[in-house]
Amino acid sequence: MRPLDPLTSIKVKLGLVILAAVGVTAVVGVLGVRAGFSPLACGLVAAGLALVMAQILAHGMTSPLREMSAAARSMARGDYGRRVRASSRDEVGDLARAFNAMAADLAEVERERRDLLANVSHELRTPISALQATLENIADGVEPAEPATVTTMLEQVGRLGRLVTQLLDLSRLESDAVVLEQRPFALKPLLDQAAGESRLHARAVDKRGLETSVSVSPEGLRAMGDAERVRQVLANLLENAVRHSPDGAGISLSARGDGDRAVIEVADEGPGIPAEEAARVFERFYRTDAGRAATEGGTGLGLAIARWIVELHGGEIRAEEREPHGCRMVVSLPRAGA
Repeated sequence: MRPLDPLTSIKVKLGLVILAAVGVTAVVGVLGVRAGFSPLACGLVAAGLALVMAQILAHGMTSPLREMSAAARSMARGDYGRRVRASSRDEVGDLARAFNAMAADLAEVERERRDLLANVSHELRTPISALQATLENIADGVEPAEPATVTTMLEQVGRLGRLVTQLLDLSRLESDAVVLEQRPFALKPLLDQAAGESRLHARAVDKRGLETSVSVSPEGLRAMGDAERVRQVLANLLENAVRHSPDGAGISLSARGDGDRAVIEVADEGPGIPAEEAARVFERFYRTDAGRAATEGGTGLGLAIARWIVELHGGEIRAEEREPHGCRMVVSLPRAGA
């Protein structure tokens, strides 16, 4: 029972508890004396009733604190599902609501930690198993060490290397260990360089006839930030675009000025991203097509890294649909000289 929950101040609640105790003492004392009881007996009865009333009222005031104490002990044992009743409108109620929000955040962090361990274990196991099987076949004489076999092994080693590199990048970004070298830089040369690397990547993964076009408006558009880190963002976005584009398709890499922002777009002609998954693609290890990404070497970390870098620049990144089909990744960065 919490009769004082509607009140918005714990000071007012304490005052009412004291006032109620004094009032009960006075009323019982006066009535007892008028009824002919001795003052001592009246005083003892009045004090007992006042204590009972104060206990009832104070119990409702302090029950959230007891619940928080019990929930904290449960959280220390790894149970993040406990919540506190937060019906009070005073400072204790605010504390209870803050406690519930903290518990929810900790539960989400724990979920992400477990997902990260599971995903990293899965991502590491796949190339390691392939390498182990190939090396065992060579060692047993079942399979000769031919160039094609060595090339396959190198691809798996490269996949492991990319995963470790991206995990290290993500760890540095999340711990704020990355220092950005912020300065104005021209977007046209950066986009041209990224497009050239994208064409090389397309040939390396045997995407035939896949072309990347570049357009910048105005020609001398500049952004403020760390050019090398922005190039890393474009590389991750273009790698995804190449992976999901069909042979002979086109990838559009463009930049335009929009007030005090420089907006970069990477558009492809792939299957696109469902609207309900547009926000989740930037989560670590999340894939809209896990099976195909696994066979094509995707780690599920590229977009998470891109989001961290863009947000460190004070920018935004989002996924949009492209008509009639495809995906458009939009990056907004601070514009230099706007």
